[in-house]
Order: sequence, then structure tokens, then C-alpha cells
Amino acid sequence: MPAICVYCSSSKHVDSRFFDTAEQVGTLIAQRAGTLVFGGNDLGMMKTVADATRHAGGKVIGITPQLMVDEGTAYDDADELVVTETMRQRKQHMEQRSDAFLALPGGFGTLEELFETLTHRMLGYHDKPVVILNAHDYYNPLIEMFEHIYTHRFAKEKWRQQYTVVDTPDRAIDHLLACCV
Repeated sequence: MPAICVYCSSSKHVDSRFFDTAEQVGTLIAQRAGTLVFGGNDLGMMKTVADATRHAGGKVIGITPQLMVDEGTAYDDADELVVTETMRQRKQHMEQRSDAFLALPGGFGTLEELFETLTHRMLGYHDKPVVILNAHDYYNPLIEMFEHIYTHRFAKEKWRQQYTVVDTPDRAIDHLLACCV
């Protein structure tokens, strides 16, 4: 059973429809993949996706830096909570423990994780699938920016094959599982 890494928001102030998406993703991961790997925090959509995975019978692996443990925001209900010294170590562990990557709507941290994962794939450090879940058209401006990058030849057209954009949780999990089997 593949382990799917989810990048998403830790904000608790986003529109409820994004929490609904996170809950759907967590449930689908539990039902169809079995294991969630995530940033290990007990906040926002991160907590929602982890809770949904657990409640649907899936395994939850949280990976968080000591800073978050010290702040009291670590997800203590994880089946396994890995505590790292730094955020860079956190991302490295998340990449190593995962078979696929899924970016849900999020802020700067989510984008940073997504871009590093994409860049590592483009450079050949891994060949694991990367999916961007454009729930509620959240990532439309980012997708437009990607097109702008291609149009101005700051990226090669072949890099389009390094990620997939979908609009529903079902399509996201379908694609990731198809690539992992």
C-alpha cells in the first residue's frame, strides 16, 4: 500500500470548503492507499486530513520539527510521529517516507514544499508522482504562472510531464494510485 504525502495549509481560518476537501482526501487515503505522510501538526487542514485518515482506518505518519513540538502544535494522535531538528530535515524525511505527493490548497509553506518536490523530480532525485489538487479553482493563478513560465521559455515543455493538475479528491487519489501500482 502506497504512502501518500499531503502538503496543505495549517491555517484554521480558511473557507470551510477547503476543510471539506481535506477531509475527503484523508478518507480516500485511508480507504484506498492506507498511509498518510504529512507535516505532523495539529492545525488547520493538516489536522483535518490526518483526523479523517485515522477515523477511516488509515495509518498516519506525522513528521514535524522540534520547534513545532515545543510550541505544542505536534499531531500527537499520529501512529508515528517523527521529530526532526529542522524544517529541511522534515522535508527530507517526508520525501523518503512517501511514494507520491499531493498538494492541497495552502500558503507559502505548501508552495515551498510543492516547488522543492517538483524541482527534485525534475532533477531526477526521485520519480514519484506529484499531483496538484486545484480544489475550488484555488491554484488557477499558479497554473497561469506556470503557463507564463513556459511561454517565456524559463522552463522546458517537457517539465509539464512532471506533475498533474486535477480538480477533485477522487481524481487526485486515482492518479496517484495508478502511478504507484
